Amino acid sequence: MNEGVMTKTSAVAVFNGRRVLVWGAIALFMVCMPLIFKQSFALSMLSQMGIAIIFALSYNMLLGQTGLLSFGHAVYYGLAAFICAHTLNTMAAGKFNIPVTLLPLVGGVSGLIFGILLGYVTTRRAGTPFAMISLGIAELVAASALMFPAFFGGEGGIATNRQIGQAWHGLSYGPQIQVYYLIAGWCFICMIAMYALTQTPLGRIANAVRDNPERARFVGYDPTRVRYLMLCLAAFFAGVAGALGTINYEIVTAENVGVTASGNVLIMAFIGGVGYFFGPVIGAVLVTFLQSALSSYTQAWLLYFGLFFVIMVMFAPGGIASLVMVHAPAWRERLMMRLLPSYALSGLALLVMFGGGVALVEMIYHVETGADKAFRLFGVPLDATQATTWILATLIFVVGGVLFSLSLRPVRSAWNDINAELLKRSAQ
Repeated sequence: MNEGVMTKTSAVAVFNGRRVLVWGAIALFMVCMPLIFKQSFALSMLSQMGIAIIFALSYNMLLGQTGLLSFGHAVYYGLAAFICAHTLNTMAAGKFNIPVTLLPLVGGVSGLIFGILLGYVTTRRAGTPFAMISLGIAELVAASALMFPAFFGGEGGIATNRQIGQAWHGLSYGPQIQVYYLIAGWCFICMIAMYALTQTPLGRIANAVRDNPERARFVGYDPTRVRYLMLCLAAFFAGVAGALGTINYEIVTAENVGVTASGNVLIMAFIGGVGYFFGPVIGAVLVTFLQSALSSYTQAWLLYFGLFFVIMVMFAPGGIASLVMVHAPAWRERLMMRLLPSYALSGLALLVMFGGGVALVEMIYHVETGADKAFRLFGVPLDATQATTWILATLIFVVGGVLFSLSLRPVRSAWNDINAELLKRSAQ
């Protein structure tokens, strides 16, 4: 009996040790990133990623953990951002003073208050009714942005200045590097807090309400109350993200409370994978990178973004995190090398098809918009006025698609062999 207890205690200790190691690696990664990427564009994008991570994780508290599909989560993000903008302007007027470092707490409390007020209405129902109610509230708040210009600032929004008052411990938040570390610090704290919440009884009951609310009610828990508590907490963290967004951008507009912002965070969580805690983190980083990088290279980036989302929904509905986790058994058993040759072949064919497809899209865009029809793509000169260019791009796209279809056969064969090996090892 004592041996069993000691074994269980050791296993828990090892698990906790690994968890601390993972969080330590994340903290070290956040600290070192601006030391590697020192360009102003990179610092700005890293700051946006930190804000998006908090926002996406707060949304996943609703969708992934509680099963609430919300179309209005940006309401709490945006309203908290407006509160923080007014707070900064009031501080600039000298009426009161708090450190800018602690402003995200103001945003969090603001989001919590709005969550308490609006969540009482939205969480009365689950499923489709909740989604429709949240959409209605989002439209209501967005419409109010033009009706109450004193608070929302009208079409121009509310501008502010994060460099108000005296520097706090030498931090004026003028340089972008200081803003990044502020966002990174709050992002790390919020990530730990939201992960810890998943391990609490409330987090576990939220999962039960998501999977089977009738059974949760049968064992003595009120699903409506659980949904309400989770929405309030999610609104708090969304408010923290909104405050950090105010500090980073120094302006808040009606777009921050609109349906577009709510749809954006939904896409982040879904692409990353709502079934795993780290899924929205992946989605937030990837979507922010695509929006920042693609928009710098092509004005047709929304088309590529939409196609990517459609492909993820069709072929990987569990998100990128599910693709990572499905390889975990093969990785633990050191069988990944068997997959690499077929993956490399399939990836090469996909790259060929991708190149042809991008060439076609860019040529269509240049023709339809009247832009310069002679341009360079990936360093290759293209001329949309030449028929041979269209034929060649179409041929590359078709050949790449055929090769990709043929390459799926060795991928399936390799997966079947690995699954057979895993079953064999588990039976031993």
